[in-house]
Amino acid sequence: MDIFLQQIINGLVLGSMYALVALGYTMVYGIIGLINFAHGEVLMVGALVSWTVIGILQPLLPPWLVLIIALLIACALAAALNYSIEKVAYRPLRNSPRLAPLITAIGMSILLQTLAMIIWKPNYKAYPTLLPSTPFEIGTAVITPTQILVLVVTAIALAALTYLVNYTKLGRAMRATAENPRVAALMGVKPDMVISATFIIGAVLAAIAGIMYASNYGTAQHTMGFLPGLKAFTAAVFGGIGNLAGAVVGGMLLGLIEAIGSGYIGTLTGGLLGSHYTDIFAFIVLIIVLTLRPSGLLGERVADRA
Repeated sequence: MDIFLQQIINGLVLGSMYALVALGYTMVYGIIGLINFAHGEVLMVGALVSWTVIGILQPLLPPWLVLIIALLIACALAAALNYSIEKVAYRPLRNSPRLAPLITAIGMSILLQTLAMIIWKPNYKAYPTLLPSTPFEIGTAVITPTQILVLVVTAIALAALTYLVNYTKLGRAMRATAENPRVAALMGVKPDMVISATFIIGAVLAAIAGIMYASNYGTAQHTMGFLPGLKAFTAAVFGGIGNLAGAVVGGMLLGLIEAIGSGYIGTLTGGLLGSHYTDIFAFIVLIIVLTLRPSGLLGERVADRA
């Protein structure tokens, strides 16, 4: 039970980060039917930009102020990057066969990794610790201030996104564009603007997740976005691609499955497999979901009429 409670906490933290990234996948897919496989690299850029900003400002300002400034700058640059990717790489291919933008997304992912390797070098970088490291005890388990911040920031971001989609003019335009872009354009909605806004929002969430991911694990590197991005895509499919609630549910469940599985995999396999095989759980889940329920746990997105 001691291990179980600790792994539940770890799973919720991990699932929160997956949920933030999965929301970017599912928003873009829900509106234009595109899987943006470069989304994980936006997470990576957000983490490395924040690492650079923290390195410059840490000797000059209080830690909490450094973290806020790094977060804002990383979100702004990630948003500009994702906006540029959509405009340059995806928009010209919007009416092409689906295979063309998919290949372009994979190519963009490799391009961003290469550029990041050139700019920040390929070595692993120790991510600075800005929050107190003394953990809090919950029964026999512990949770660090960084993990608490991850959960709080994720909850705030998800609440803000839910409000934006359901109760704002932009949210209504997004739902209208998702249902029928041509009809939405006749009603005064600008689909190109809505799609760009969707990419920007997804980039902000990915940058937040990148900073939380680097803070939690203490390292950043140019390939760090690939695996979380792939797992977040798995979470989006698990919950129901195109469904915002499904992305959150899928992310949380995948984080819990992965954390609990890594805690007990040695016992279940008689010591044959260790905790470093934790990545297999995400892909086992993906195979099972695609085989038994391709639409995901919450089904496909059904947009409300604007």
